[in-house]
Amino acid sequence: MNARAGFFAKRPDALGTQNIRALAGPILICMILGMMILPLPAFLLDLLFTFNIALAVMVLLVSMYTQKPLDFAAFPSVLLFSTLLRLSLNVASTRIVLLQGHTGPDAAGQVIESFGHFLVGGNFAVGIVVFVILMIINFMVITKGAGRIAEVGARFTLDAMPGKQMAIDADLNAGLINEEVAKKRRQSVAQEAEFYGSMDGASKFVRGDAIAGLLIMVINVVGGLIVGMLQHDMDFAHAATNYTLLTIGDGLVAQIPSLIISTAAGVIVSRVATEEDIGTQLTGQLFQNPRVLMITGVIVGVMGLIPGMPHFAFMLLGGGLIYAARTMNKRAASKKTSAVTDVTPIASAVAASAENAEASWEDVALIDPLGLEVGYRLIPLVDRNADGELLKRIKGIRKKFAQEIGFLPPVIHIRDNLELRPNGYRIALKGVEVGVGEAFPGQWLAINPGQVSAALPGTQTTDPAFGLPAVWIETNMREQAQVYGYTVVDASTVVATHLNHLVVTHAAELLGRQEVQALLERIGKDTPSLTEDLVPKTLSLTTLQKVLQNLLDESVPIRDMRTILDALQEHAPRISDPYELTSAVRLALGRAITQQWYPGADDLQVMGLDPTLERVLSQALSTGPNPGLEPGLAQTLMNSTQNAIMRQQNLGLPPVLLVQHSLRAMLARFLRRSLPQLKVLSYAEVPDTRNVKVVNLIGA
Repeated sequence: MNARAGFFAKRPDALGTQNIRALAGPILICMILGMMILPLPAFLLDLLFTFNIALAVMVLLVSMYTQKPLDFAAFPSVLLFSTLLRLSLNVASTRIVLLQGHTGPDAAGQVIESFGHFLVGGNFAVGIVVFVILMIINFMVITKGAGRIAEVGARFTLDAMPGKQMAIDADLNAGLINEEVAKKRRQSVAQEAEFYGSMDGASKFVRGDAIAGLLIMVINVVGGLIVGMLQHDMDFAHAATNYTLLTIGDGLVAQIPSLIISTAAGVIVSRVATEEDIGTQLTGQLFQNPRVLMITGVIVGVMGLIPGMPHFAFMLLGGGLIYAARTMNKRAASKKTSAVTDVTPIASAVAASAENAEASWEDVALIDPLGLEVGYRLIPLVDRNADGELLKRIKGIRKKFAQEIGFLPPVIHIRDNLELRPNGYRIALKGVEVGVGEAFPGQWLAINPGQVSAALPGTQTTDPAFGLPAVWIETNMREQAQVYGYTVVDASTVVATHLNHLVVTHAAELLGRQEVQALLERIGKDTPSLTEDLVPKTLSLTTLQKVLQNLLDESVPIRDMRTILDALQEHAPRISDPYELTSAVRLALGRAITQQWYPGADDLQVMGLDPTLERVLSQALSTGPNPGLEPGLAQTLMNSTQNAIMRQQNLGLPPVLLVQHSLRAMLARFLRRSLPQLKVLSYAEVPDTRNVKVVNLIGA
């Protein structure tokens, strides 16, 4: 009851805040329309002009402190409303200038008077020149450049969307991200395209505002002269001075916020998205190299020595740059010295303790089931203190493996290895190397999926996971590579994808007795009788492990342990051979195996054996318990299978061979080593509800 009362007590405030925010847009539109229609007093006009300036400064600061364009996704709408606000203020100020301009320079309020007198010294000729210069800067330089950048950005973003979607799908399939993260990244890609498209159109508001400001100034001057001379009997000079200064003040107080907003638009669309704001980027990239500061200081100082030059200004700036460069060099040298003095005593102490200690069982180094060794340049990717990106991806790999394969793989032990190349890494399974590769932090690997439109400059290589041609490119080439059709991934994704591929490939070797026992305990929590009656009463733990390893060798997940144990419970009392038990379990898992390669309810378009070859293989199988194939027959079978796989893949179909149940186990073991991509199914494993269509024959 108290919880319900608290809920209803908090609910009105939340709804009130939400309603106020929802009404902000309509209220602003009504206010803008009111300023265009209703006459405003001078004091209220001062407040609105001040609010316009404050709003422009706020927008500029927000744009400078955003790290990605989508952090300020409302900017196109802000650009529209700020333009409408300035135009409505122009209309309101024009009305009061023409109605009250004959009374003096303070007729339209103190803000317009201050801009007309203080900024241009009360000289309307100077004011006109300054106003025109501001218009040229805004219209010809900032607005035109920002509009062009937004146009190109929108075009490139739309062209790069397929490549970005493929990269998201690749990360999802590799287990680096889950479905929720993939959905958010897809939304981000769509929002980015919409943002640049909106910015392309919104930049036209600023250009139109600049043109409107110039026309309003001319209309106000001409209209003021007509009103002053004809209606108030003022002489030409007096009317020109009053109305022109008021018009110039009105134009400047509107164009300065317009210039600030245009600059904010340029900052938003021209920056490269990083984890830093624009101020940190500028100071970090312009002033981080002491050599650049030193050379610049020397050049400026030499220019100051030239006769006739302003010596003090040049020598002061040049000396300041040289001093800054020397300070940065001294700071870097002191850091290097302190690092050496800190490391040396520790290293010597460790060495001394190692020499004096007696050998013990702690010195026996056990082999890690899974190990990842990296070169020193890849250490930041796996550094816990630096929140290494690769560590997060490895956690995702283990979680996805457990969900899709059916058991939790061993922990992946990571260490640095100075014997490797600086950018190299090595993946070891039980101490034996199973994969090597190189990754370059700060660069991107553009993988050619086979349908790219152009080549890219960079370091040519191959994708370590799947052997596809690829090239390492700089960050500024990433968008262009996606436009060309490449799949672009960063260095941590390259290592994680390679690791995930090898872990899945060697899943059978990672399933030890400890993992099998953990699986039984997990199943025993739900169905204790199933595990207690089977292991070890009917089936030994070793035989169960071998059956599960056989399934994993043939890329069959072991997630459905209940079905597996039920099948073993049925056949284990009369069958002891692990391979025969594996065949029996495959029959029980037939629907899941078929669904794995042919999802949905479409026809199974498979490869089949020529009847003559099938008869020969059946005869060879009947010769004994361990049949063998003649070398000539084995080579013919291998070559014909390779050709059939190529034809199958050219049709976009999975390389699945469908044979009689008695031949399946022998052909699967024989073809697995040379053709790991081939999957061999039996007719008995296909559900009766699925139609089979043989599209390629082996041995025809």
